[in-house]
Amino acid sequence: MKNKLKKNILIILLLIIILITVSIISLCIGSTSIPIKSIFYVLFKAKDSTDFKILFNIRLPRILLGFAIGGALSLSGVILQGIFKNPLVEPYTLGISGGAGLGVCLNIVFKMTRIFGILSYPLFGFIGAMSVIYLIYFLSIKRGLIKIREMLLTGVMISFICSSIIMLIMAISRAEDIHGIVFWIMGSLDEPNWKLIIIAIIASIFGLIISYFFSTTLNALSLGDEEAVHLGINVELSKRVLFILTSFLTGISVSIGGIIGFVGLIVPLFIRMFVGYDFRIILIASFLSGASFLILCDTISRTIISPLELPVGVVTGIIGGILFIYALSKRQLKL
Repeated sequence: MKNKLKKNILIILLLIIILITVSIISLCIGSTSIPIKSIFYVLFKAKDSTDFKILFNIRLPRILLGFAIGGALSLSGVILQGIFKNPLVEPYTLGISGGAGLGVCLNIVFKMTRIFGILSYPLFGFIGAMSVIYLIYFLSIKRGLIKIREMLLTGVMISFICSSIIMLIMAISRAEDIHGIVFWIMGSLDEPNWKLIIIAIIASIFGLIISYFFSTTLNALSLGDEEAVHLGINVELSKRVLFILTSFLTGISVSIGGIIGFVGLIVPLFIRMFVGYDFRIILIASFLSGASFLILCDTISRTIISPLELPVGVVTGIIGGILFIYALSKRQLKL
């Protein structure tokens, strides 16, 4: 038991070191390179310099947002894969992100920022995500019990419906609205508003803390619903709370960063390969790894064709797809 605890602590420390390293690299490189030894001097003693504006107004917000969104999406993927006992489930396949995306599109078209301000993006994203998960839940519940297989299939179909409605909105929208929707669909961490960044950070850390209270519940659910009931777990209530939590995390992430795929799918898969199937370590390991993965992908997206920038969703899709095919070809992925 002590050896396992020491191993878990070492894994977490290693992932924290990786996260810090990736973040420092992201601070240093870009169209304007800043030496690592100058970063702390620039941030604390050269606040009137151009380098300070680059670090504080451009790179640091992207790193913090990458930490929040990457961690939140990975955490959502872990939780959903634990509930469904299926490694291919993530917020995008279940339709939660589609609902969040539809909510944000409606927010853009109807210009709800005039009423609710910048907070309308996470608000409508969360409302859209919750609407979809409620609809899926309502359609999949039979005699008070959730039918997991029906819920998954319903979620996939609703995801397609949401995507089609988004395309319909784009087809009938004005040019300026289409530009905003397309830019958001491709995914980006280029968000200078510190209110949204702080909301994303608080929401992701809150989600991690709440999910950890359900780590033993997820371990029990992995044995099967009947076994979990015998262990004293209120299965239906736990699933409802976890669905709400994943909707909350996904809604916030999608509304602020746009559609950034594969983070909630590929990161949990590889984490389970390396740390096992104990959710007490998987949850925090996936959160830290997802944050590192998204920060790294964002760094690549803004430097690979510098001074131009690729949408971060494109980079996560390419890298995530390659990693998924690799895992599948090596038969390290249990379907």
